Amino acid sequence: MIAYIAIGSNLGKPDQKALAAIEALKQAEGISVTAASSLYSSKPMGPADQPDYINAVVEITTTLDPIRLLDTTQAIELEHGRERKEERWGPRTLDLDILLYGDRVIDEPRLTVPHYGMKVREFVLYPLAEIAPDLTLPDGSRVQALLTQVDRNGLTVWSAPVEGTA
Repeated sequence: MIAYIAIGSNLGKPDQKALAAIEALKQAEGISVTAASSLYSSKPMGPADQPDYINAVVEITTTLDPIRLLDTTQAIELEHGRERKEERWGPRTLDLDILLYGDRVIDEPRLTVPHYGMKVREFVLYPLAEIAPDLTLPDGSRVQALLTQVDRNGLTVWSAPVEGTA
């Protein structure tokens, strides 16, 4: 199954956290990273009194079912110091979100796919379009068309695409 995972961090050394997350995904059982976007710098969503984020998106192939993939991404977050708090959109060491899982639509208590905010978040759409420019979402929306509706909001490329994806 092809899936896409968004990566975000704004605490500690966020660029290193994002790269470490990609490495952890490469090492995870049942996952192969097939493409990784550049790292992007973005303004924080939510409270403005926090550092800017580093974001990326990876394409993976996986033999894991969606909930096992979620368990794996959450374990990687915890390994990198993630603390789940009540505050939404607050600062975090690492955030991994499953954006898409094939063309499946999933609405379960622990997991909603496609990710509910992906169509309006520049820090998701631009990295996603970089690695999957012709992608069509399960609802028929094309990533390229969505880009025309979302402002960059200060989003800039932080570094070139990640080397060594399978």
